[in-house]
Amino acid sequence: MSDEAPSKPAEATFVDDPADMDLGAKVTEAWLDFRRALASALVTLPEGADVELTLDPSASGVGEALFGVTVRATGNGAVQAFAVGNPSLPPEHRLGRAAVGELVALGWSPPGVVNGDDRFGLQQPVGDGTRLAGVITRTLRDVYGTPHPAFLVYTVNPDELRETFPPLAAARSQPPGGGPAYDDHIDLSALSLPEQVSTVIGAMMNTPPESLPIDRDGDIGIRSGSAMVFVRVRDNPPLVDVFSPVLTDVTASEQLHVRLAELTHRMPIGRLYCIGDTVWASVPVFGRDFQATHLMLAVQVMTGLADELDDRLHGEFGGKRFFADPTGEGAADDPPSNGGPDDDHHTGMYL
Repeated sequence: MSDEAPSKPAEATFVDDPADMDLGAKVTEAWLDFRRALASALVTLPEGADVELTLDPSASGVGEALFGVTVRATGNGAVQAFAVGNPSLPPEHRLGRAAVGELVALGWSPPGVVNGDDRFGLQQPVGDGTRLAGVITRTLRDVYGTPHPAFLVYTVNPDELRETFPPLAAARSQPPGGGPAYDDHIDLSALSLPEQVSTVIGAMMNTPPESLPIDRDGDIGIRSGSAMVFVRVRDNPPLVDVFSPVLTDVTASEQLHVRLAELTHRMPIGRLYCIGDTVWASVPVFGRDFQATHLMLAVQVMTGLADELDDRLHGEFGGKRFFADPTGEGAADDPPSNGGPDDDHHTGMYL
């Protein structure tokens, strides 16, 4: 009989704890990835082709307003770009004076100047993709208020170009007709855990897995009202973490911790906790013997829970929601509108 003590099982390591995440840096890096990908893609755009980038109204809460930019290769080494202006927007979402001034400062010509189009226009050499990508990125982010490139959808015309057009980072390609990506004949057990997760989330978001908004950390981002939900796959132990930064810039207090403990006790699954100045919600799903229905339930619970809790906790303890209410109601403690203090309307915020 050996006198050696039995070996201990390997301890679970959580070196990528969401609570350690720098949310501002995460959003900034996502926009940098998008700008770089767009710059590379634009210089390959063949004559007669165009790319349409649109803030997804179903994800951003802007109703029928379609904020977006179209880029078209016109030939002779030139491209034209067009940015949506007030003639195309419903009254409640029209751009204020500051937003219009920012478009002009970015280099857009007033509506009607470029090709007689009623949108803001821009024309330049196709080889200067870096500058154009920078202008488009700032327009989508700063003027239209897109909080994260994950809430951009894009289409490429003609359709046959979609097969070779490079992905635009976290922005989602919009396939013709859409359709769920997860079919019943797919054997999930034959896939790796990350592949299983992306297949299931793709089906829930009606998006092909390869078009999901996945950032550099490997997290899938899902917008739910004024909340942001992330899905992360862990290796040791095999686990899928569905989590959300429910509230940021909140002052930790005994009352807050007691309130989070009470709410956690009432939750069917998951927990709420505060680290630093951020309140987190988390629902884990076991990765071993992975069940698609468990992940679907966790995502459904978290998207509904996060969007409800950020409003409730914001009312009780202040702080900031991840995204401002698109109606502007109850958002007095959130950042000012992107268009400036004299803007009549705003389209959303970003960190």
